[in-house]
Amino acid sequence: LWSKLETKLLFSTTCHPQTDGQTEVVNRTLGTLLRACIKRNLKSWDECLPHIEFAYNHAVHSASKFSPFEIVYGFRPISPLDLMPLPVSDRISTDGKHKAETVKKIHEQARRNIEEKTKQYARHANKGRRQMIFEVGDKVWIHLRKERFLAERKSKLMPRIDGPFEITKRINDNSYQINLQGKYNISPSFNVADLSPFLADDPDLRTNPFQEGGDDMIMDEVAMDLYPGELEAEESMPVPTGPTTRSQTKAFNHGVGRILSRLSRQVPEVKQSTLVCLTAE
Repeated sequence: LWSKLETKLLFSTTCHPQTDGQTEVVNRTLGTLLRACIKRNLKSWDECLPHIEFAYNHAVHSASKFSPFEIVYGFRPISPLDLMPLPVSDRISTDGKHKAETVKKIHEQARRNIEEKTKQYARHANKGRRQMIFEVGDKVWIHLRKERFLAERKSKLMPRIDGPFEITKRINDNSYQINLQGKYNISPSFNVADLSPFLADDPDLRTNPFQEGGDDMIMDEVAMDLYPGELEAEESMPVPTGPTTRSQTKAFNHGVGRILSRLSRQVPEVKQSTLVCLTAE
């Protein structure tokens, strides 16, 4: 049946409503109309549906530049606010061929308007987005979304990623199947937005988030490798005590930045995360 109708089925991934964005937009709009119509009479929502349906189908959409009613039937319906009725020639047409051509022209124009609007949305959405494509066998991290991993996100302090896991199948550029190794009883399909590449060349010494200690270097040993002149500069840097002015804070931050810059040049083993932690402290 789908092949006869030239229809292609596209299945959405779990907990990723952006895949079916058009339906989500319609549901959000209908929910807004229902709240404005029923107000506090929550049990009368079914009585408002015919009026809300007519209002939605009568409204002109910004993407297609036509109302849904006009796209289907080829003319705009008469609303209670219309002061003048439509001409009889527009309401009742004996020429079926002319009516079909009119509806077809409306469909073509609506399609062009939607494509133009979609390209405009894509330009804004992809302005700072980097396309990421994985292959079968790649190692990735998975993001533990709260909607999908309830047990793993009970606390704010619990890890928000897990892995690495191996990609077993590439469904398309936006969806992949992951070998979860029986760890989670969920669907193995993930959207690319929930995946991050695992870089094996950058070893993480703290793979266990509950492991004591860390991968930071002992800064006392690093300080011993500084040149005497740099030690003197470090000792001469004023350390503010008590209430500080804006100029004192700026001078102190500038001095700390010079020390961190020297450490990064002299000790190549110092990771960027170590310098970031020192700056935050």
